Order: sequence, then structure tokens, then C-alpha cells
Amino acid sequence: MGKKSGSFFDMQFITSSISTMLVLLLLGMVVFFVLSANNLSKYVRENISFSVLISDDMKEADALKFQKKLNEEPFVKETSYISKEQALKEQSEAMGTDPAEFLGYNPFTASIEIKLNADYANSDSISWIEQKIMQNKKVMEINYPQDLLDAVNSNIRKISFLLLGLAALLTLISFALINNTIRLAIYSKRFLIHTMKLVGASWGFIRRPFLVRNIWIGILVAAMADAALIGMAYALVRYEPELIEIITPMTMLMVMGSVFVFGVVITFMCAYISINKYLRMKASALYYI
Repeated sequence: MGKKSGSFFDMQFITSSISTMLVLLLLGMVVFFVLSANNLSKYVRENISFSVLISDDMKEADALKFQKKLNEEPFVKETSYISKEQALKEQSEAMGTDPAEFLGYNPFTASIEIKLNADYANSDSISWIEQKIMQNKKVMEINYPQDLLDAVNSNIRKISFLLLGLAALLTLISFALINNTIRLAIYSKRFLIHTMKLVGASWGFIRRPFLVRNIWIGILVAAMADAALIGMAYALVRYEPELIEIITPMTMLMVMGSVFVFGVVITFMCAYISINKYLRMKASALYYI
């Protein structure tokens, strides 16, 4: 094993690194999609707004105070006040005509648009929130897209289960592929391992260079896979800047950390299991595997 120090980066090292990196890259992409799907679901739910229609009896100053009170509630992400005049202007621009001209009055009411925190964007929470807001007697009505909200939550659950199942399946496949790659590399050294046993080397002494080598492979390929993932994420955000709301720095840190930990741990475990297999074998068995 001493003569191998000069050829650490041999062809076997390179092929093992490439195959392991590709597996880690694929696994990292699945982790990326799982975390990004969670961010996307949060982003969608927090951008579904509902309108609190305010009676004409409430003065604008009182409406702004009510808005400020709503902003203090834990279920509110943000609010915006739309006056009667602003509502008329927006609807006139949308319809291409001014309803006040032929009606003789402004038919719209002031409202407060509310966007909820993602944890409260479900039917049960909104029902409770509606009851709480309606306690104010100057609130006429609350409008929110019930069908859209139910559809979003239903689809998010289905996609989450699908991605988690895919992640679990790919983890098992990744373990099997990396294990086979490392096992084949150690298989070619089985007679060297037996020779070292014959000269009295301890199991720990024999294992050490194999474990160190594969730990370095794990570190190297994890860093390479992380670099590729960062490059792809950067390209996506550069192409569509709004994706920064979904592909957040924290998401990428979690993806990179997962790939790095998995890469190092899996290469160490597979090397440890494989080397122990050949350490336990008798000389006669080495010729029949």
C-alpha cells in the first residue's frame, strides 16, 4: 500500500469519482426539487389574497386603524388598503369605461386586501379568520377564492408525496450504485488485503488507507456535485430573477449540505462494509468471488 501513495489519482480513482459524482448530482437535484416545491407552495399560498369589504359608514382614518390592527395578527403576512376612489379607477381601467358616469355614483366600496402567512392559507383557518374579522360591524363582506385555495392545497399535497417517494427511492438506488462502485474498486485489491493479513497487519491498519481514500473521494465528488448544482441554480435565477423567492440561499445551503454529508457518509460506509467483507474471507474463497 505504501507504493500507492504516488498514484493516488489513478484511473480507478477517477472512474469511481465520476460515477459517484453523477449519482450525487442526481440525488442533489431531487433534494433541490423537494425543497423548492415546499418554497413554491409557500409562495403560492402567501400570494392568494382575499378582500375585506368595508362599509361606507367607516371613515378612511378608522379603516387605516383597522388595517394596522390586522397587520398585528399572526395570520397576516401583509395588507393593502384600497379606497373607493382607487377601486373605481382600477375598475375603470380594467373595463375601459367609468361606471360612475352612467350610474351617477361610485358603486365600489373601500376594501383591505389581505395576504395570509402560508400556515393559515387553508379552509379551516380562513373560516376562523373570517369569523374574527366579521366581529367588526363595519365589515360588510369577505371574499376569497375558495376553489382556488382548495385546488392549490390538494395539488401541493400530491406533489409533496410524489417527490418524497421519489427521493426515498433514489436514495436507495444511489446507495446501491455507489456501493457497487466502491465494492468493485476494493474487489481488485482483495489479494493485496490477504497478503497484508499474512504478514501480520491488523485489520485497522489495512482498513485505514481504503477508508481515507474513499472519504477523499466523497469530499471531492460532493464538492463537484455542489458546484454543478450551484451553477444550475444561478443560471435559473439569472434567467428568471423572481425565482429567488423559491430558490433561496437557505435552500441551496440545505441542498449542498445534504449532498456533502451523504457523499462522505455513504462512501465511508460502503468502503467499511466492503473491506470488512474481504478481511473476513479465507484465502480459498478469494478465487471464487
